[in-house]
Amino acid sequence: MSGTRSPSRTAPATDPARTDTRLWRLALILWPFATGAVAINLFLLGLMWQRLGLPVIAPLTALIWALPLGLPATWAAALWARHLIRTAEDGA
Repeated sequence: MSGTRSPSRTAPATDPARTDTRLWRLALILWPFATGAVAINLFLLGLMWQRLGLPVIAPLTALIWALPLGLPATWAAALWARHLIRTAEDGA
């Protein structure tokens, strides 16, 4: 062999269990940020409700409600980030 590389790249072997583990790890990293974003959005929604005569959502109440509501937002953010990573890897 002359020591040159083949022009075609071989695709790395993907293990579904390992991919899911990486997704969960990414979700754990993103969870505080996604939950914080949900809390801010709930609080601002409460401020907009004030215009309709509804009671304002207190910041602590918004934070408490954001804890369970942050899980689906985190999962969606992790899937989106994984998609961006795969797109970047395929384009390289």
